[in-house]
Amino acid sequence: MIAVLGAGVMGELFVAGFIRAGTDPHRIVIAEAREERAREVSERHGVRALPAAEAVADAATVLLLVKPQDMAALLADIGPRTPSDALVISLAAGVRLSALESAFQPGTPCIRAMPNTPAVVDEGMIAISPGASCSAAQAEYAESLLAAVGKVVRVPEDLQDAVTATSGSGPAYVFLLVESMIDAAVDLGLDPSTARTLVTQTVLGAALMARAPDADAGDLRRQVTSPGGTTAAALAIFDEGDLRGLVAQAMTAARDRGRELGR
Repeated sequence: MIAVLGAGVMGELFVAGFIRAGTDPHRIVIAEAREERAREVSERHGVRALPAAEAVADAATVLLLVKPQDMAALLADIGPRTPSDALVISLAAGVRLSALESAFQPGTPCIRAMPNTPAVVDEGMIAISPGASCSAAQAEYAESLLAAVGKVVRVPEDLQDAVTATSGSGPAYVFLLVESMIDAAVDLGLDPSTARTLVTQTVLGAALMARAPDADAGDLRRQVTSPGGTTAAALAIFDEGDLRGLVAQAMTAARDRGRELGR
């Protein structure tokens, strides 16, 4: 049994992803504090909804998808009731493995993970950090389970805040770029629908090129940039505004906020 605790947007997309990947809905149980939301997700996906303490009682895998500020109360509720051999996977930003492991029975295997919202289209990026009591087989199982909604990598826990700043918050950076390019295209005379199509397809195509195994983003950028050409003129403006510096500052701020949440 897989217990998904927290059936908000991210919780529901994992439920849907597991089902699309072949998990029987009857093997999934959800817990959600908002009764109307729990009923909505339960009816939409054919999964059971139970109070958190009941949901974990027979669970082999427990996914924690509540907000970081709600985690302490949830852990206090489910800690004593979760089987010691259940695999606990937390997807809450900033919640440390030490906090997880201390909440459950000794030896309970725990994994800290950071997902992102493209999981809604099965193109998510998830970084996991297995705890000390997590076996190699359990870590591999977690990877295969979470791969239902995207790619999975392993990182040491001390790099999870860097992951949050990179892929966890990263979609918002891309959406801001898309939004800005569409607005600029409209200012240049294109109608909004055409501008949106041009920008989103350009970003998608560029991302696919950059994702190729042997691709180097710098090389790809240089291939598009002819000396004295239109791309060079645009990139010069980015350089004048220190785009690289702004990105570095933004990601550092996101990392630091992740550390604060962890404390």
